Amino acid sequence: MTERVSDRPEASHDDAAPRASSRARSKSAAKTSPKATFDKKTIALVYDFDGTLSPRPMQDYAFLPQIGEDAAAFWKESNEVARREGADGLITYMHLLYKKAKAKGVRIDRDDLVAQGKTVELFAGVEAWFDAIADYIKLRSESHGVTIRHYIISAGLTEIIEGTSIYKRFHNVFASEYWFEAYELPFPKRVITDTGKTQYLFRINKGVEDLGDSINQHMDEAKRPIPFGNMIYFGDGDTDVPSMAVMRKNGGHAVAVYPPGKSKRKCVDLFKAGRCDFFAPADYRRGSDLFKRTCLLIDRILADIRVQEEMWRLERGVK
Repeated sequence: MTERVSDRPEASHDDAAPRASSRARSKSAAKTSPKATFDKKTIALVYDFDGTLSPRPMQDYAFLPQIGEDAAAFWKESNEVARREGADGLITYMHLLYKKAKAKGVRIDRDDLVAQGKTVELFAGVEAWFDAIADYIKLRSESHGVTIRHYIISAGLTEIIEGTSIYKRFHNVFASEYWFEAYELPFPKRVITDTGKTQYLFRINKGVEDLGDSINQHMDEAKRPIPFGNMIYFGDGDTDVPSMAVMRKNGGHAVAVYPPGKSKRKCVDLFKAGRCDFFAPADYRRGSDLFKRTCLLIDRILADIRVQEEMWRLERGVK
């Protein structure tokens, strides 16, 4: 995971200034202290990657062709190895990729994986989606200061995602990752499983995005910077069920997508099971069913932000 935003506070300009008297400092503080504001105005859109933003697993586009592997045959073999060995499926595929590369005499390092990201296909409209959503929020928001953040939580590879055209649009990316060391076969540094994805939802919710920090400490709901009610999760299938369940159980929202023109059976099952609010073809263009249904959820979030903000003001007025 590559951290995208630094939360470190800037150094105060007062550090280099001569010390004023305590009375002068208190007067200055009274004049310059910021006015209290309602701060639960960040909306987070969280995406799976393979099958959600991209039609196929990201490794299918360059990695597997580069080592001469048929994609369908590779994933079948990986699943069979995992079942036979009783191994985690994600660790198995990460190991098998490089085992086969080594067998073919192909050396692939981190830079190669990032370069492979340029070949990854995206669903229609994905590249313009981020600006379109921002424009819609700007148009519909009646509360000043509402912001939008986009996140990825994926079992795919961080390195390949970094090379895609949309990487820069994400506030943070949580994905599986290799640990590269010279002259040795790379091995998994981080593996994000189906259930493991839920940890990162809580990291976003609590504002604890540095993976060196624990999220196990209790945090009051009122102190969490991005309430689940301000979050929407986008996924495409069984691997997203735990994340969808956590989102909806905690007041958040979920949208299931399927490839345009292909079966929507899995999404229908998720909808009937109450795992998602909506489902739609993975067409991210403005005006599509996915865009319209996402905007409906955004309308609900914006309305709730206005209600919560007004309640916050009322509470302050009666203290």
